[in-house]
Amino acid sequence: MLQTGQTAPIFTLPDADMQAVSLSEFKGHKHVVLYFYPRDGTPGCILEAAEFSDHEDQFVKHDCVILGVSRDDCLSHAVFRDKHGVSIGLLSDPEGEVCRSYGVLQEKETDGVRRECLVRSTFVIDKSGVLRHVHYGVSPRGHASEIYDVVKRLKS
Repeated sequence: MLQTGQTAPIFTLPDADMQAVSLSEFKGHKHVVLYFYPRDGTPGCILEAAEFSDHEDQFVKHDCVILGVSRDDCLSHAVFRDKHGVSIGLLSDPEGEVCRSYGVLQEKETDGVRRECLVRSTFVIDKSGVLRHVHYGVSPRGHASEIYDVVKRLKS
């Protein structure tokens, strides 16, 4: 698991429009809220994406971009975004490589079958690429407001 103060693992992933988004493109001029969620269209994921979208303007005022990551494909992200009015960036990590680098995949056993599950988690990365907030096991309700309070305290 990652810790506050570590350098954020770099990545490039496609968004809902199949455009490549790299963490490195924000370095030096934007803070990044990077949140991982289990699956497009589930109640908790809809709530979390809607709350981040509803507060996106406030984050922008603090030089911050919000990116959601799941293992769903780009088409699923596009349908999710369009159906629920999501305005933040949604990135696709179908192989789970970025999820693994951030430590958000955990193995669970159900009925004798082991499988990887994504743990809802959020990372606040400052403009220099350093993790300033790490939260594993997030509860989606009210989470955007909690993260906004963290972002407000970052230096511009």
